[in-house]
Amino acid sequence: MKIIPLYLPQFHTIPENDEWWGKGFTEWVNVKSAQPLFPGHNQPRVPLNNNYYDLSELDTLKWQCQIAREHGIYGFAMYHYWFNGHKLLEKPMEMLLAHPEIDINYMISWANHDWNDGWKATAGNVRTLIAHDFDDEDDWVNHFNYMLPFFNDSRYIKEDGMPLLIIYVPQLIGKLTKMLDTWTKMAKEAGFPGIKYIYQSVTACIDKSWDRSRFTYGIQFHPGYVQYMTGKSWKRWWFKSVVKYSRRVKGMFGIKRGLSIHHPKTVKTVDYDSDWKKILALKPDNSTMLPSAIVDWDNTPRKKSSGWCYTGQTPKKFKKYLKELVIKARKEYNTDKIFVFAWNEWAEGGYLEPDKKNGYSNLEAIKETLQETGEWNF
Repeated sequence: MKIIPLYLPQFHTIPENDEWWGKGFTEWVNVKSAQPLFPGHNQPRVPLNNNYYDLSELDTLKWQCQIAREHGIYGFAMYHYWFNGHKLLEKPMEMLLAHPEIDINYMISWANHDWNDGWKATAGNVRTLIAHDFDDEDDWVNHFNYMLPFFNDSRYIKEDGMPLLIIYVPQLIGKLTKMLDTWTKMAKEAGFPGIKYIYQSVTACIDKSWDRSRFTYGIQFHPGYVQYMTGKSWKRWWFKSVVKYSRRVKGMFGIKRGLSIHHPKTVKTVDYDSDWKKILALKPDNSTMLPSAIVDWDNTPRKKSSGWCYTGQTPKKFKKYLKELVIKARKEYNTDKIFVFAWNEWAEGGYLEPDKKNGYSNLEAIKETLQETGEWNF
């Protein structure tokens, strides 16, 4: 079984983040500023030995890849940010390409959503920081040509000789089928049999209006997928609908007072065991869906009291549930891959990297799971 965690490159400074969020901003700023919001809340999260690393340093990348491989990680799905030739946070993946001696597999997950200041903006004042023009067909060519050296890397994750490429929210792309056909044609001209496309976000999974015909797989990407499929997202839908409807009514009658809608003073919590049991009860839906595992979730470092988090997570539980998922994936899913949230999403609570509280225990859970299920191939 190939364990593939999502990898966030937001741990080195870039001029754009300096401008948008303040000089020296990286994800560590959010992580360090987190506060416990209820008794027993596991915040702030602290890396083992205070290792607030810098992903522009080659030694950091080598360390990550070494501990990943030692614990059975097959490869990373690395978030990639491309805005019509304007790249953001590209340093780690480009360093990896430039150093073939680093022993790790990897693939691209194009996070093709716009960036905004929704982390800190007040309601109704969210500002777009950088956006895409998906209709620029010349950009399709330029983007493929940028990705091609990665596809050609022997470490790049392929299936049936074809590079795997994740597009996070493909339904945002108006001429999606034409773009993917262009990329597939260019891949064949470059000597590949084609490209296998994968969609990732929960919105891509639940939106039935877009053309999936060019996609080989979708990911049951948690926690969003399990929460939607098991009904928890109706509350968010209801709230948004009430706000939208109430604004319309207020406009009709000239009402200027604010809505009297209760906002909880304490952060929302969800039981870790409960969601994992629902993950393990999910069906693949069809042969195209890929399973995923979740280490933990807590986005309060970004969202503060408007965020939410799991309670009750332990490395022992993570191992127990991951082991069950490996067995389930072999029996029910048409795949040898399990995606994991996440390698280093520290500000969303999902990380396998060692921390002060648990050390290497979450990584050891992966190694022991693979060994005990007969999937250890290292």
